[in-house]
Amino acid sequence: TQSTWDQQKRSAQMRVYYDRDCDVNIIKDKKVAILGYGSQGHAHALNLRDSGAKNLVVALREGSPSAKKAEAEGLKVMGIAEAAAWCDLIMFTMPDELQAETYKKYVHDNLREGSAIAFAHGLN
Repeated sequence: TQSTWDQQKRSAQMRVYYDRDCDVNIIKDKKVAILGYGSQGHAHALNLRDSGAKNLVVALREGSPSAKKAEAEGLKVMGIAEAAAWCDLIMFTMPDELQAETYKKYVHDNLREGSAIAFAHGLN
């Protein structure tokens, strides 16, 4: 008889998703804010832009040196609180240890009802 563990291992196979598995048109007209513009934020923002997202901003803290980098790529930059109030989806791409405080300070009181939040992390 097989153990429960063996049965679980066999039934928990990884699923790989490809472009054909999603409908990018769903997000094209949504207002999307990418919070942070480091390695993950940069990649998310440019990927969305290149995929046809029309209402895309990079949300950064005031005085962030990343603002010039994002603007040089043709991206609009907003403050974090302003972006949270504006967007349909806010994607946190900042370091893990900054996410909770940033959410409490800038996002919680500004996020509109019905907006979505997503988190990327680097296992920091």
